[in-house]
Amino acid sequence: MWKLIRQLKNFIMYDADRDFYAKVFPDSVDTKDLLRLRKMDHGDLTAVLEIETANYEFPWPEGIFKDCLRTMTYSNWVLEAPNDTIVGYCILSVAAFEAHIMNISVSPIIQRQGAGRKMLEHMIEYARPRAEKVFLEVRPSNPGAIDLYQKIGFREIGVRKNYYPAKQGKEDAIMYALELAPML
Repeated sequence: MWKLIRQLKNFIMYDADRDFYAKVFPDSVDTKDLLRLRKMDHGDLTAVLEIETANYEFPWPEGIFKDCLRTMTYSNWVLEAPNDTIVGYCILSVAAFEAHIMNISVSPIIQRQGAGRKMLEHMIEYARPRAEKVFLEVRPSNPGAIDLYQKIGFREIGVRKNYYPAKQGKEDAIMYALELAPML
């Protein structure tokens, strides 16, 4: 049933120009421009868990993702390639005029092609009318993510000691914040 609903949404939101140019002039369209964000549903969990376990030594269990889908303060999205394959996902919590990026992950096959930036920018724009700041934590051992967050404008605000599980005990988390200017 979920697949049928997604196909119907894709049909309604079909962008013929983008698909035409992507097929006829493949170099004219960036990979990230062909990716679509949509709300995550329970039918997506298998693909989401595959990406999670491919990227993290200590992945979130399925139960955490199910809790995120049940909780009203969480907004959950998946990123789809043109062939409807899920290639990324992101989870944002918004409450009390603060947003917190809980998880953002891109399939290893499409990393470093703008997918993470696309999801990050989407979450920021979603949060803008609902929050004054966006927060996140990142492992110091993830320089690619740190570089992206800094390029977007996140500023380091502190360190959470022994926050993440690691092979050798625990790893700290670098805390970042982004001030959101109100939409005019």
